[in-house]
Amino acid sequence: MTRHFPPPSFDDAAHRSLLVEAARCWRNARDTGQAAQPCLYKILASHNWEMLVPVFDSLMHLCEDALGRPVAVGDAAVLSGDEYLLLGLIDGSKPRRACIDCAEGAASALDCAICSTRIMMGLAFARTTGDVAGRVMPSQPVPPVMH
Repeated sequence: MTRHFPPPSFDDAAHRSLLVEAARCWRNARDTGQAAQPCLYKILASHNWEMLVPVFDSLMHLCEDALGRPVAVGDAAVLSGDEYLLLGLIDGSKPRRACIDCAEGAASALDCAICSTRIMMGLAFARTTGDVAGRVMPSQPVPPVMH
């Protein structure tokens, strides 16, 4: 059974800049030989989004795998093309199929990572704000355990 989870809404600049800050932190950690997750934790936990640390780490790895090169990040207020791409992939304005041409395995893995990131961002946003307006979280009955 396939479920569709709508992309998160980036109505405010704070969420967009948080993702860009996390991408830049991840890139810097990778470039300097550091573990990326501790850096991501510092940024995301300050917004109560610490549960997104492994999600975002995986998304960035899979994005690089699909691109076939390191993700390029911008500087200060100037976003790189890859940062615009990342924001578009997550908010749904840039479908992966139209933006990244890669092998089927890398494409499938990145598609799953994008979907997982959307789901987890929705959960994190709802947890921190209590606002789940416009989000229908599917419920599925749990079948009884058969012994």
